[in-house]
Amino acid sequence: MAIKWICLLIVLATVCVDTLLGDDGSRSENEATSSGRLLVEKKILNKYLVEGKDIIVNYNLFNIGESSAIDIRIDDASLPEEHFQVVSGLPRFTIPRLAGGQNMTHTVVFRPKLGVWGRFNFTSSEITYLPREEAKERQYGVTSEPGEGYIVSLKEFDRRFSPHIMDWIAFSVMSMPSLLIPFYLWFRSKSKYDAILAAKQTSKKLH
Repeated sequence: MAIKWICLLIVLATVCVDTLLGDDGSRSENEATSSGRLLVEKKILNKYLVEGKDIIVNYNLFNIGESSAIDIRIDDASLPEEHFQVVSGLPRFTIPRLAGGQNMTHTVVFRPKLGVWGRFNFTSSEITYLPREEAKERQYGVTSEPGEGYIVSLKEFDRRFSPHIMDWIAFSVMSMPSLLIPFYLWFRSKSKYDAILAAKQTSKKLH
């Protein structure tokens, strides 16, 4: 009898433990499902990257979770101040809240300083946030990476894409003598011939 009671107590204890673990597991799963989850895309909008000209960087945030993401902090240290000037926006910014299923965009305009050109690796930015209101531990992540780009020197860009108005004006001025001198000689010869022809016609009428 003692052995039977001991076995029964072990079975009951096992069932209780399984029930408790099942509750905790489902609770953890529900919390994970209802937590805010952020996906952040870092994207460069320029077709050409040029020394001394603006580079537009977009940060697109998507909350694919059910709960609001709280105290979202993004830090972009991939464009150092010694090479890039911030024209508008903030490379380090905070968003108080982003509701579940919502998205938003933050834009920063950078400008490569004069003398900064060549290949440059545009890496990801860091992001931290609280996944729900009562959360105490911050979630850490990174944005997507735009990848490697080539910053063209201003001189090379102007050579390829500028309308070259001054070049065309200079070419026109230099071409004028070769056009005007033959025209002047032709016009002078034509005027003499017209004068001779007019004199002959006048003499015929008089006779």
